[in-house]
Amino acid sequence: MKRRFFLTILTGFIVTYCYGIPNRIITLSGALTETVDALGLGSKIVATDVTSIYPTYVKQLPKVSRNRSVSTEGLLSFTPDIILAPEGHISKEIQYQLKMSGIQLVMFKQEYSAAGAVDFIQSVANAVGVPEKGKMLAEKTEERLQVAIAKIKKSKQVQKKVLFIYARGTGTMSVAGKGSSIDAIIKLAGAQNAIYEFSDFKPYTTEAMVKADPDVILMFDFGLSSLGGKASVLKMPGMKLTKAGKNEHIIDMDGQLLTNFSVRLPDAILALHQELSR
Repeated sequence: MKRRFFLTILTGFIVTYCYGIPNRIITLSGALTETVDALGLGSKIVATDVTSIYPTYVKQLPKVSRNRSVSTEGLLSFTPDIILAPEGHISKEIQYQLKMSGIQLVMFKQEYSAAGAVDFIQSVANAVGVPEKGKMLAEKTEERLQVAIAKIKKSKQVQKKVLFIYARGTGTMSVAGKGSSIDAIIKLAGAQNAIYEFSDFKPYTTEAMVKADPDVILMFDFGLSSLGGKASVLKMPGMKLTKAGKNEHIIDMDGQLLTNFSVRLPDAILALHQELSR
């Protein structure tokens, strides 16, 4: 860990020397936005994407698009010094156009784990020219993660099977398999993902849910609302054939809290563990 921090901080010093601390930042994910804010540079964020809703003031910031897609014109209209984006979020064409315009673009690939969250914080800090602040924030987050994980292990809770359903109305539903951010947060909270046959997300089916027979159904708060609330979910075909349906154990939580894997990861782990323990 010390060697990794030394290398990432050295990179940060190089970035600071070459570019300095940016005055106008665009962040293109909720994780990036909350990390830049936690580093004390929230006032320098001039625009975000639609997934950025935390902290509260971020909701009032301009959005670079109405959906997850962006355009060169939309990005340049905010005259940014730097754009922070998840890997794969910006097309090769737009990357080239930004480079020709002299705009610094830094892309990040997140690892959905406790160590990955710590590294992500340091990487963002390096990109925006505050490596020392990043070191302190990363170390603090790592300490909080260790405390949270130890607390969960000591609870000796019976490991429950959790089925995550992503929904935006009945026409758009999918479940989370191995390797997803949801799979990782479920395991960190001391539970087991009910789906292990496939990776990432696949369309929801009644048959798959009944076969998985989860103890708990987990959803994002907006997803539960889009289906009409807990009562409506319990009426879904096959739901009453599962342990979760019989016990009416349905959890809805803030999606950004669960999936950002950054400075709030310790809070997310403990919050989900608490809900699972009810």
